[in-house]
Amino acid sequence: MTTRRTALLGALAAPALIAAPRAQAQTPEVTLRLHHFLPAVSNVHRHFLMPWAQKVSAESQGRLRVQIFPAMQLGGAPPQLYDQAKDGVVDIIWTLPGNTPGRFPSIEVIELPFVAHKRASVNARVVQELYETRFRQEFADTHIICAWAHDAGVIHARREVRRQEDLAGLKLRFPTRQAGEALRALGAAPIGLPIPQVPEALAQGVIDGAVVPWEVVPAIRLHETLRNHTEIAGSPTFYVASFVLAMNKAKYDGLPADLRGVLDANSGQVAAAMAAKVWDEQGPIVEQMVRRRNNAIVELPAEEAQRWARTTQPVIDNWVRAMSERNIQGGALLEQTRALIARYGQGVA
Repeated sequence: MTTRRTALLGALAAPALIAAPRAQAQTPEVTLRLHHFLPAVSNVHRHFLMPWAQKVSAESQGRLRVQIFPAMQLGGAPPQLYDQAKDGVVDIIWTLPGNTPGRFPSIEVIELPFVAHKRASVNARVVQELYETRFRQEFADTHIICAWAHDAGVIHARREVRRQEDLAGLKLRFPTRQAGEALRALGAAPIGLPIPQVPEALAQGVIDGAVVPWEVVPAIRLHETLRNHTEIAGSPTFYVASFVLAMNKAKYDGLPADLRGVLDANSGQVAAAMAAKVWDEQGPIVEQMVRRRNNAIVELPAEEAQRWARTTQPVIDNWVRAMSERNIQGGALLEQTRALIARYGQGVA
C-alpha cells in the first residue's frame, strides 16, 4: 500500500519537475526606453516609432517592449541624444547626425547639395547600405538599429523664393552643416538650430524661415507662421538630412538571444524602409493641407535648380578635400553614393 501510494505521488509530482526547467528557460520581459526630440503628434512618432515598437512587442509576445519618450521628456537637448544612447542614459534614441557637426563625417555624403534622391524610399536604402559597408566604424560606440535619410527638403520663408537672388540675406534654419554651406553659397544667412527651437526663433525674429521636409511641418506648426514654400523638383534634390536609430551597445549585447533576434529582424533595411515610408506618404498629405490654406507653394524650375547646383558645387569639392585630410576617400564615397542612388532610384518617380 505504501509502495503504491509513493509511486502515485511520484507520478503526480513528475509534471511539475518537468515543467520547472521550462519556466527557468523563459526569458524575462525587457523594457527599452526610446528618447527623441519631436512631440508625440509628429508624423515620425505616430507613423514610424510607435508602429515599430508595437511590431517588436508583438513579435516577442510582449517580452520586449519599447517605451517612447518624445519631445526630450527625459532631459537634455537634441544634440545630446546620441551620447545619451552611448552612455546608457537611455536605451535607444532617434537623432540626426547633423546635430553634432563633423562627428560623423562619412554620412554627410548624402547631405551634400544635389546628391540625394527626392524620395525617402531611395535615400533610406542607400544610407542603410552605406552604413553597413562604409559608416559602421564611425558609429561603433553604439548599436545602430537603422540609418536613413528623408525625402526632398523644402524652403519655408517669410518671403517668396523663386530665384537664387531671393535668398540673399535670408536667415534660414538649416539641419546639417552641408545644407548650411549650400545655403551660404547661394547667398542666404544660414543659422543652425535643432528643429524644436524653430518656432521660438521665428517668433523672436532670429530666423526668417527654415529648410525642412513637408513631413515635419505640422509638428512645429510651420505652415501657420510662414506662408511661402519653395520645392526643388526632381532628382537629385537640393538637400536631405540623415537619421539614425541608435541603441546602447551594452543594453543590446545584454539582451537574451531570442529577444535580440526579434530586434535584429526589425533592424537594417526593414526598419529603414518603415521610416522612409513616413516621409514619402505623409509629405504629400501635408503639402495638400498647406495648399488648402492658400499658402504660396513655388516649384523651382529645372533651369534654376541646375543653376543652384552649379553654385553649390564648391561645397562638394570642399567636402571631398576635407575628407581626404581625415583619411576618408570622399571622392570614392561620393561616387559610390551616386551609383547606389541611380540603382535604387530606377523606376522611382
